Amino acid sequence: MVTRIRQIRLAALNIDGVLLNDTFSPVIHGFLTRRGATYTADVERRIFSQPRHIAAREIAVVLGLDLGPDAGSGSGSGSSPGAGSGSGPGAVPGSVLGPGSSPDDVLAAYFEERAAFLVAHPVQILPGAIEMVHRARALGMKTVCYGGLEKEHFDRFLGEFADLFDGPGYICTNAFRPGIHEIATEFFGLRHDQVLVVDDVARVAETAKSLDMPFIGHPSSFEHSFQRQLMREVGTRHIVDSLDAIDDALLRSLDEEAASGTVWRG
Repeated sequence: MVTRIRQIRLAALNIDGVLLNDTFSPVIHGFLTRRGATYTADVERRIFSQPRHIAAREIAVVLGLDLGPDAGSGSGSGSSPGAGSGSGPGAVPGSVLGPGSSPDDVLAAYFEERAAFLVAHPVQILPGAIEMVHRARALGMKTVCYGGLEKEHFDRFLGEFADLFDGPGYICTNAFRPGIHEIATEFFGLRHDQVLVVDDVARVAETAKSLDMPFIGHPSSFEHSFQRQLMREVGTRHIVDSLDAIDDALLRSLDEEAASGTVWRG
């Protein structure tokens, strides 16, 4: 019989980059470098795990675009062309981005390029992802999935495993990224130290540190990614290369650290 953990009640698992392969870093890198921008750690820091309308503005700044007088009106809510599916009527080719473009234009161009990328590099469940969820649940944790895209993304690629996720199952955090405070306190009524976060972005690690939340980093293996470096700069103590590394021993260790308040100070 498995002895259950005593502190952590919920594992909040990021969808893209943890449960599913990272299809965002390569597209953002290509989107920027093909337009002459230099791709740096600061660029990733400014764009990753931001609400879509903020990410669009940051991309425009990196590209030196003047978004025009209505730049602040981009909603990034998922209603912009292609924001949910990566394509759609009215999607704006990157070549027409320029003075007067809106954040929604930037998003549409980005998601159009992402749709083309996915033809050759489809979204896939990462090796060990479902087994990791089972391990967490076997130890007594509830599990929930979260990310910046709408729930249709979860339904399409993880819907067959929906019974492995509690509460709403999937939480779209686009309106309140990174969203881990809200997931813990508003969706599940838990303290920060009762929620384990697994994410691939250092911005989320930084927020977890500020809240003293247990955190495991699973940075992208994309060759131009700076997320591992940025996680280390934040002081992330638990960084894994594969989901198999998130085993019972690591989960129990984090539970003990959470109980003693040493998650970020051990």
